[in-house]
Amino acid sequence: MAKALIIDGNAVLHRAFHALPPLTNKFGAVGAVYGFFSIFLRASEQMKPAYLWVAFDHPGPNFRHQLFVGYQARRPEMPLELQKQSQLTQEILQKATIPQLIQAGVEADDVIGSLATRLAKKHLVYILTGDRDLMQLVSRRIRLVTWRRHLTQLEIIDPKAVRRELGIKPQQVIDYKALVGDSSDEYPGVNGIGPKTAGQLLARYRSLKNIYRHLDQIAPRWQEKLRQGQKEAELSQQLATILTDLKIKVKLSSARWDQKKLRRLGQVLAAYRLPSLARRIDKKLAPVNVQASLF
Repeated sequence: MAKALIIDGNAVLHRAFHALPPLTNKFGAVGAVYGFFSIFLRASEQMKPAYLWVAFDHPGPNFRHQLFVGYQARRPEMPLELQKQSQLTQEILQKATIPQLIQAGVEADDVIGSLATRLAKKHLVYILTGDRDLMQLVSRRIRLVTWRRHLTQLEIIDPKAVRRELGIKPQQVIDYKALVGDSSDEYPGVNGIGPKTAGQLLARYRSLKNIYRHLDQIAPRWQEKLRQGQKEAELSQQLATILTDLKIKVKLSSARWDQKKLRRLGQVLAAYRLPSLARRIDKKLAPVNVQASLF
């Protein structure tokens, strides 16, 4: 079965920006750019995909801002230095002919979720991200690739890993977040319901809908909190749900990941004064058979 790799561009860049020391060259600050392509290469080497895409958030508002005015309301703007490095990263990807996925009105998560769901019908899909929200997409044919402390150490998250980390199944992640909320995206969940209680409720009742169907069976101290927070839970459930049915126009031929595309990326990285990354690619490329090329 062929493999596909979808890279969450914003998540990888953000992590690289905050994890690595500053680095500059004639193009300005490039520390996050260097980190992005270092993780990019590590994941492509480890996963060995036949197809590869990079997804980025559209800069404009998305449908979640219309659903909830407080969605990400206090999240600080992307630092100007990171904005510039994001633009530089996208420029390098474009010149290397690596396809980028950006769609107005939705988040990169929704684009990733929709493409991954479609590809998983015939391919094994890996999503490189540090965003745990994407755990809801994990299935037999969709896995996350993430990092822990060191950007060079990648970890594959399959359904069993989701269960170990959160105590729930991937398909329960949306309802889990509906109960506990999300401090990063600033939606509320049910006031007074924490991760432990949410996990216990979902272990017994399996879904948010079923929890509210059996509200009278739940301990009074949780029952009242759930009753008072039902509207917030339902709103949070909508906000937490990654779309998987968007019509994403892609061509497999343009996303093919092979030595020709890798060689092209190495040339572009060298032109952008990132020689260590270019050398790393050169070492991975099969040597050209000069003698054979003469005949």
